[in-house]
Amino acid sequence: MAGRLAFAIPGDLDSPTGGYGYDRRIIAELRTLGWDVEIVALGDPRRLLAVAADRTIVVDGLAFGRMPDVAALRPMVALVHHPLAYETGLSAEEAERLRDSERAALASARKIIATSEVTSDLLVADYGVPRARVEVVLPGTDRVPLSKGSGGVPLQLLSVGAISTRKGFDLLVDALARVAELDWYLTIAGDRSRDAGAAARLDAAVERHGLAGRIDRPGAVSAMQLEALYQRADLFVLASQFEGYGMAYAEALAHGLPVIGTTGGAIPGTVPATAGRLVQPGDVDALAGALRDVISNAALRKVLAQGARAAALSLPTWAESGARFARALG
Repeated sequence: MAGRLAFAIPGDLDSPTGGYGYDRRIIAELRTLGWDVEIVALGDPRRLLAVAADRTIVVDGLAFGRMPDVAALRPMVALVHHPLAYETGLSAEEAERLRDSERAALASARKIIATSEVTSDLLVADYGVPRARVEVVLPGTDRVPLSKGSGGVPLQLLSVGAISTRKGFDLLVDALARVAELDWYLTIAGDRSRDAGAAARLDAAVERHGLAGRIDRPGAVSAMQLEALYQRADLFVLASQFEGYGMAYAEALAHGLPVIGTTGGAIPGTVPATAGRLVQPGDVDALAGALRDVISNAALRKVLAQGARAAALSLPTWAESGARFARALG
């Protein structure tokens, strides 16, 4: 049965990130299923205490883990994309402070929804959450046209994600510099405004290796522009240090693109060995080796593209994910 829901979001729901994209699509599916969804913009978390008593409250994990005092005052559902302490670039003290805060908040949650089995396992193992209180609702994936590819040279590489330390774009540039003799061109599509330090490190790496003419950095792009980039791409590359799921990887599979990525977090559960090459996070030598193997071997790319198309068929649609989210809410 559909119900009444308050979905609490920190920041701008229209932000072009995977986490906010998940929130937007789940909200849309719940409304399609007849749910009355009120969006609560979280400035002061105590605004949640004013939400009508007959509304279930779902709080995005970016905020939930930072508000243990408020979480203890009223039953809420925590939506966890990945634990806050697993963000790359935190000091040991910052990570421990976030871990303590999120552990306390999760202890008060009525229910927890995680976006992957890996995230669920981390919450159980590292945060003392009883497994029975965690539901896994994977992101959905749109059924999209297969990428047509560039049809020539240079080979078109595509990387998608907000520019942040965790996404490892500077490491990707370092790895590509080691295969500079191969004929490739990279486009990095992602918001450059969220992490000024990561954007500066990316730009510095590009300049240091003399690759400004071979790496396009357009920043955030529209959905139409992103689809055009996917359609002309030959290979998807992303060197994430950790992913709670990896929606960009799933989107690449849906387009039938071979993938080069890492084993960070939930990525191996999204990208099977038949669809790509995954290396340890932060291992630039291994990443360069994978890039060399796939960029220089058209037959291998064809096999991996076939694997990507097969893997995409097992990914849930957004309608299926929305229905599962509704069941998890009870």
